[in-house]
Amino acid sequence: MASNNKIKNHLQQSLNSGVRYDGRGLLNYRNISVTYGVSKTAEGSAEVSIGDTRVIVGVKLEVGKPYPDTPDQGAIVVNAEFLPMANPDFESGPPGIDSIELARIVDRGIRESKAIDLKKLCITKGELCWVVSIDVITINDDGNLIDASALGALAALKNTKFPEREGNTVNYKKLTNEKLPLGKMPIAVTVLKLGDNLIVDPLGVEYECLSSRLTITTTQEGTICALQKGGNEPLSLDDIKKMIEIALDKSKELRNHLK
Repeated sequence: MASNNKIKNHLQQSLNSGVRYDGRGLLNYRNISVTYGVSKTAEGSAEVSIGDTRVIVGVKLEVGKPYPDTPDQGAIVVNAEFLPMANPDFESGPPGIDSIELARIVDRGIRESKAIDLKKLCITKGELCWVVSIDVITINDDGNLIDASALGALAALKNTKFPEREGNTVNYKKLTNEKLPLGKMPIAVTVLKLGDNLIVDPLGVEYECLSSRLTITTTQEGTICALQKGGNEPLSLDDIKKMIEIALDKSKELRNHLK
């Protein structure tokens, strides 16, 4: 515990001087890379790197039955898998709290922004629809998995094409030229508070020392569609206002990597 406090105090002193361990400014992202079509078996896929953090996201399209309360719509399912090779703190087995939270953040941003026109995924009302399954796989965790995963999910959705279908039989070996009905482009930006400082794109050591965090997901029009608070310390209204302003600004930078 004493060692952790020492690291946190040293980190805060560094941030107070406007310097981060890797030389970036407090509101600068590391190098971002987006690669489309990294899987030959998924209907859509992408790999995203933010610094040394890497995730792969795959999209599978399956024919299923609509939910009873939305008989004229398709469905979205998001899962996140934290592989032990990505971080020694990740364990094999059922999803943990952190992976469940990450999946929910990605899901909420896509769902609440109405990024996908779910009515266009309906095949037969009340009987058949397309189910969009989004799987986030961590390859290496050096901080900021949330932003990397959300960006990767959006890139994978953009890359997705429908397979050939006859009734409820799907030929996954042959993709059509039809893409998912995407409209909105929700981008998640996570802002951390460490002491009195606000930063984006934390390194692993920075993430471990956070006081609070807020993930803000916005559309290209600047509309907020999802918020997720983390960390043990509260945020003031002024903190939240500043965090939202930062997220709106940085979302433009992240969105440019999807072009």
